[in-house]
Amino acid sequence: MHPLCHEEESHALLQFKQSLVINESASSDPSSYPKVASWKVDGESRDCCSWDGVECDRDSGHVIGLDLSSSCLYGSIDSNSTLFHLVHLRRLNLADNDFNNSKIPSEIRNLSRLFDLDLSHSSFTGQIPEEILELSKLVSLDLGVNYLKLQKPGLQHLVEALTNLEVLHLSRVDISAKLPNLRFLSIRYNPYLTGYLPDFQSGSQLELVLLARTSFSGQLPESIGNLKSLKEFDVEECYFSGVIPSSLGNLTKLNSLNLSYNSFSGKIPSTFVNLLQLTHLSLSSNNFSSGTLHWFCNLTKLNYIGLSLTNSYGEIPSCLGNLTHLAFLKLTANKLVGQIPSWIGNHTLFISLNLGFNRLHGPIPESIFRLPNLEALELQENLFRGTVNVGLLRSRSLVSFQLNANNLSVIGNSNDSVALPKFQALGLGGCNLSGEFPSFLHGQNHLEYVDLGDNNIEGHIPKWFMNLGNLRYLRLSGNKLEGALPIPPRSTIIYQVSDNRLTGEIPPAICNLTSLLILQLSNNNLNSKLPQCLGNISNSASVLDLRNNSFSGDIPDAFSSGCTLRSIDFSQNQFEGKIPRSLANCTKLEILNIGKNKINDVFPSWLGIFPKLRVLILRSNRLHGVIRKPRANFEFQRLQIVDLSGLCGKPLSRKCGNGEDSLPAAKRDEGSAAYPLEFGWKVVVIGYASGLVIGVILGCVMDTRKYEWLVKNYFARWQR
Repeated sequence: MHPLCHEEESHALLQFKQSLVINESASSDPSSYPKVASWKVDGESRDCCSWDGVECDRDSGHVIGLDLSSSCLYGSIDSNSTLFHLVHLRRLNLADNDFNNSKIPSEIRNLSRLFDLDLSHSSFTGQIPEEILELSKLVSLDLGVNYLKLQKPGLQHLVEALTNLEVLHLSRVDISAKLPNLRFLSIRYNPYLTGYLPDFQSGSQLELVLLARTSFSGQLPESIGNLKSLKEFDVEECYFSGVIPSSLGNLTKLNSLNLSYNSFSGKIPSTFVNLLQLTHLSLSSNNFSSGTLHWFCNLTKLNYIGLSLTNSYGEIPSCLGNLTHLAFLKLTANKLVGQIPSWIGNHTLFISLNLGFNRLHGPIPESIFRLPNLEALELQENLFRGTVNVGLLRSRSLVSFQLNANNLSVIGNSNDSVALPKFQALGLGGCNLSGEFPSFLHGQNHLEYVDLGDNNIEGHIPKWFMNLGNLRYLRLSGNKLEGALPIPPRSTIIYQVSDNRLTGEIPPAICNLTSLLILQLSNNNLNSKLPQCLGNISNSASVLDLRNNSFSGDIPDAFSSGCTLRSIDFSQNQFEGKIPRSLANCTKLEILNIGKNKINDVFPSWLGIFPKLRVLILRSNRLHGVIRKPRANFEFQRLQIVDLSGLCGKPLSRKCGNGEDSLPAAKRDEGSAAYPLEFGWKVVVIGYASGLVIGVILGCVMDTRKYEWLVKNYFARWQR
């Protein structure tokens, strides 16, 4: 038996109700309704703890929560409102009402126990009272979409006083505080903080504006050029868009400018050539129009250049050799051509050289491998050729070394392991490694990312390698590796060993890899039944690929309720029995391929409930029964490709026979035409030294005679 609510709180609620009127136009939510209409003091509803929108403490009976959002309330709230008598409130939500341009009363300080306050979309006006700073327990504060100002106190005072805040929404709140003496504004690393930049008046003393990793949006105002004292401007990873105003290039005192990871468009302003004091420039990952790199050759104080994914083209200018302070050059994923300029190999200050994913060609100058201070050398996915000896590396600080997908041959010997740096990211995919597993990796116990795929490595995977405790990404696909399937460390999130000669069963120990995102074992000689515990990894994995092996028995009916799988490929095996009904837990599933097995079941119409299912391959099994029309419009609503070839029974013309077998699995060397559907994953690491980015592209490539279709999913993991 829970205690009844306190009489004085019941009275306060009723008086608050009576101070307002119900007006349907006061709320914009289509599902809004007047919650207070049911508040009465007679009959069974006299206990206010049972009233709509009211929450009481189970022990004390005090009102601790009041949710009157979208309640069609209209009227004013003033300092005499009995709302402020509810001093035990922890949660207060008055969003989506119309309080008739009321100011937020200073009596808000009475609600000192609040940790969640939402007054958004409710026609409050005026200055946000300084008394709100006394609500020191606030974890979430939403004052957005009102006619409010945040000037005294200002935004900086707000975030300094409310130290427990995790969520702050100030959309459309005027935060253009008239503080002519304000010099430093730093509110970065508050991802739920929303807002936009106001017009700036001349005479501002601002020297530092740091908004990185907030949810600020909109365009940069042309008046930003009035911030003549500005030395550092950082809006990395916000939601800004539009053309960068040319006036930004007139801020000649700027020494650090970071506009990366936004949606800026148009040309990079030509006025940026005026920023002669710049030491740090980062414009990466925006939507700029194409352009060359010559424009910053005169910015001779630059120490850091970040222009990855900026649509830059042409050659790397030789004039960059004049930037004698340059230590970080990040030009990843552009359209750069030509050879690496010779001056780069003589520039001993380099800490990070990131030129991957371009069209650079020619040999890599040996002098680059001798740079003494390098921490990251990333040259993957270009057209480089020649031979690279890892024994040439001289920097003991090198943590990321990536040469994947070029026309290179990498060589090394066992004696090199003593002198090599301790890598964290090593990309040698497609580098013509041959023979037994590379012994120069012995002792590399700091490795987190390893790509040795698409080589000619033979024999067994050594135990010493699989005991490296920090591995997160391991790709060994496309080699000639033999023996049993080894189990990587529990830290592994991506494990790819497809297209090898591995044999035997999947060890149950694989179920301990509860952080797996991708498991790809396709095109091996693995056999036996799947371990029943395989469903354990369905709570973390997005991709499970066992295609073209010799697995048999039933598919384990063990997909858990929190299943995160997006792609499952069990095709070209010997699976029997029914399609496991626990697959219904995998509501994020986009691709399901169980073709060319011996599945004996009716058509799985229950798969139609998957809201994202786009590819369904059931061909060449022993499915039977009737394929009915979906019973509702939402069934199979996103399905784009379905392959039922080889099925039998109504309404299909082919009759079922008792002795039918699945079509034989196509051999790997028969060419792409042998497979009606093939899956492939490509994982890349960029920018390791400044923060690991693992991008996974899931491709579903159809026979081009029938389809031209590509599915791409992008998963990212950042390490800051």
